[in-house]
Amino acid sequence: QVQLVESGGGLVQAGGSLRLSCAASGTIFSINNMGWCRQAPGKQREFVANITSDGMTNYAGSVKGRFTISRDNAKKMVYLQMNSLKPDDTAVYCCYANVLRHYIDSWHDYWGQGTQVTVSS
Repeated sequence: QVQLVESGGGLVQAGGSLRLSCAASGTIFSINNMGWCRQAPGKQREFVANITSDGMTNYAGSVKGRFTISRDNAKKMVYLQMNSLKPDDTAVYCCYANVLRHYIDSWHDYWGQGTQVTVSS
């Protein structure tokens, strides 16, 4: 079993910052990509950012230059530093990880429950 638990969400004014964290735990042999998605009320889930095991990053155009994704492989954690937040960034943010549970297993994606981020105008 693999669990992903997010933290760091909350209420912030427009222009403010938040830092989200996500911890992976359980039976984990290796983690490949980790990342973040978000889902706003009434909208489909959308990609925010991801990071490979060797640190290569990719961002959605709407957050590029404002958000920074990072990870700590030893701690099995991924972070999302969010600056210059806008009301449109309001959503539930979920982290995910592409995990190999055993060296003879296959890779699977796991998701956290999400953390609410609300940006007031």
